[in-house]
Amino acid sequence: MSNVITRTANNVFDWVTARAPGMMPFYRKHMTEYYAPKNFNLWYYFGSLALLVLVNQIVTGIFLTMHFKPSAAEAFSSVEYIMRDVEWGWLIRYMHSTGASLFFIVVYLHMFRGLLYGSYQKPRELVWILGMLIYLVLMAEAFMGYVLPWGQMSFWGAKVIISLFGAIPVIGNGLTEWIMGDYLPGDATLNRFFALHVIALPLVLLLLVVLHLGALHEVGSNNPDGVDIKKGPKGNRWDASKPLDSIPFHPYYTVKDLVGVGFFLIIAAFIIFFAPAFGGWFLEHDNFSEANRLVTPEHIKPVWYYTPYYAMLRVIPHKLSGVLVMFGAIAVLFLVPWLDRSKVKSVRFRGWMSKLALAVLAVCFLWLGKIGAGPGTDPVETIIGRVLTFLYFAFFITMPLWTKLDKTKPVPERVKMHD
Repeated sequence: MSNVITRTANNVFDWVTARAPGMMPFYRKHMTEYYAPKNFNLWYYFGSLALLVLVNQIVTGIFLTMHFKPSAAEAFSSVEYIMRDVEWGWLIRYMHSTGASLFFIVVYLHMFRGLLYGSYQKPRELVWILGMLIYLVLMAEAFMGYVLPWGQMSFWGAKVIISLFGAIPVIGNGLTEWIMGDYLPGDATLNRFFALHVIALPLVLLLLVVLHLGALHEVGSNNPDGVDIKKGPKGNRWDASKPLDSIPFHPYYTVKDLVGVGFFLIIAAFIIFFAPAFGGWFLEHDNFSEANRLVTPEHIKPVWYYTPYYAMLRVIPHKLSGVLVMFGAIAVLFLVPWLDRSKVKSVRFRGWMSKLALAVLAVCFLWLGKIGAGPGTDPVETIIGRVLTFLYFAFFITMPLWTKLDKTKPVPERVKMHD
């Protein structure tokens, strides 16, 4: 029986190869003949997990669009219909809403790994830039998706965030009305956000992901040592022309990633089945009430993955300055490959200055997220937020200085399996 299955599979494979001869070389280049460093650790799970969550968001989003109605009069009730009357609709909706938060968790950890091991340094600057573009599009995609359920926080969050464009001199008010399609968020806003969320931005996101992976496979993956893989004196055990410090991505890392996927899906399932709102962090309580333009929520705040930037906006008293600081906090990330002047890539071989600066950046980002999720009425918290914002920007502004002055350890000639 197994011989019959094998022969059938081979016949199908030969049939496809004869009619699409370019598919097999493409598969070999990016899977079986793509050699990755042999010392990947736990931090390297998050790239593949981000791809997994992207697929989840697309698949569950397709099913949700079958029942969702993008109008101010019917959007909220259509979500209730999905939750209560559509068979397994509640599961699909929670997979999508939980997936949005999990997407940002793995993306933030993926970005932190890049900072940790210097994955943005030459020759991987383009990989980093494309990754940051993915991050920007993901933020826009998530914001528009957050508005669609048309709950209280969806409506007021859209009003507050879109109104920020009103701070732009001369064209601000006109730009705000153009984005909303009205003087307040309504049918026009929902329709255009629905079109962008379901069609335009996913296409852009998929294109950027393909370009990101393509650019990565052209220059090769970085590793925890930050040392480029080299060809050994005897070559690779599989192929003498391949680096000794590497192993084929498939099947070795594809199988290894399945272990991470298993753990990740267990955690995701636990959240979906037992705590889909996650204490109001993943699904805010105000969003379980239908949008009412006459009733303002007690505290208007975005979802947790925007709160660090929202905190920066809120602690700056001048509106235009706050908007510039908020967008500048994202824009400065694009400059990291040229701000870092260190001779080594990985934090393993950098001195105490680099390690301290990276730790301060992480603390600032998390603390700002906590402040942004709060009511914003505590004056002490506002002062702390300003200090944290200053330290956040100081990390990038002073990066050319401390990366150049920081003492480094000798870098090994070849990658290592253990410290």
